[in-house]
Amino acid sequence: MAKKKRIRSIDIEIDKLTNSIEEVATGRTVATHVGRVLPEDKLIRAKDWRFDWLKEMRQPGHEVYALTADPHSGVVQGLISIEDKGDHIYMHLLESARFNQGKGKLFLGVPPNLVAHACRISFMRGYGGVVAFVAKTKLRQHYIDTLGAEVMRGDRLFIGPQRATELVERYFSQQ
Repeated sequence: MAKKKRIRSIDIEIDKLTNSIEEVATGRTVATHVGRVLPEDKLIRAKDWRFDWLKEMRQPGHEVYALTADPHSGVVQGLISIEDKGDHIYMHLLESARFNQGKGKLFLGVPPNLVAHACRISFMRGYGGVVAFVAKTKLRQHYIDTLGAEVMRGDRLFIGPQRATELVERYFSQQ
C-alpha cells in the first residue's frame, strides 16, 4: 500500500499588515529582503524553528525562501516553502523565527511579508498572483479577514489577483 502524503496546513497568525516588517520595541519599519535558501547555505539553525526546514528544502519541487532584515542580513526572520503548480503557487509551510513569535517577538509583519513574496513569484511566473494553501480550521476566517484569502473548498484557501496585487504593492513597491 502506498504511503499517503500528509497535507500540512498553514497555522501562523498574521499579527499585522505592515509595509515591511516593524520593530516591536520602536515601531520603526526596517527594510527586508527575501531570497531562496538551499541546504548548503547553512542559514537555518534548527533551534529557531518548529519545522524541519532542511528536510523541507529537500522535498522535490519545494522552494524555500528566507526573509531577512537590514542591518542584520544574516539573521532569518521567517521562512516560506512554496511549490510551482503550473498555474498557481502553493504554500506548504510558513513560519516566523521563534524570536518573532508570541508576546516577546522582535518584529511584526513577517508572515504577510512572505505571503506577499509568494504572490510576487506567482505574478513573475505568469499566474496572476494566485497563491493557494490549506489553513488550520481555527485560522481560516483569520486568513480571510487579514490576507483577503477566499475559500476554494473547506479549509483550502487562495489569494486571488486583486488581493495579491495589493499585498505585493504594499510590501514590494519600494524595491
